[in-house]
Amino acid sequence: MAFLRGMNLGKRRIKNEELRAEFEALGFADVATFRASGNVIFGAPKQSEGALTKTIESGLGDALGYEVPVFLRSCAEVAAIAAQEPFPAAAVAASKGKLQVTMLAKKPTAAARKRVLSLATDDDGLAIAARELFWLPSGGTLESELDHKAIAKALGVGTQRTMGTIEQIASKHC
Repeated sequence: MAFLRGMNLGKRRIKNEELRAEFEALGFADVATFRASGNVIFGAPKQSEGALTKTIESGLGDALGYEVPVFLRSCAEVAAIAAQEPFPAAAVAASKGKLQVTMLAKKPTAAARKRVLSLATDDDGLAIAARELFWLPSGGTLESELDHKAIAKALGVGTQRTMGTIEQIASKHC
């Protein structure tokens, strides 16, 4: 599965039908999209994750005219992410915000983990597992004062989805 960053934001618009067609043009089979936020389920011949990422980023960049960071996860990885409980259930239930999952390109170093987790506050819970950052805001994400620039500096670029979206993708496609 591919989770694309920055799709359908601002002037960047691509319909799911067009996105599926772009993946098919790149040679992928059984292409499906989930919501209009750059979630693509597809079949691919066996190759390394790095090679696959490069193929998709290059192909989409050429077709769309802008850079599209791609974060790949297997079905098993998506199911494992959906099963994560990085915060106590009571904290999630009490929050007015939605639990967020940021897909990262690589597993953070110990120093990066420490730096990012030090940014957590009573209003913004943070947890890291494998190549994902979990964020539990106490309210709306736009209301948060979390230092997203410091997080990106420590972890690199990522792409964010709600845990609900991840759970739905896992339920439907895994």
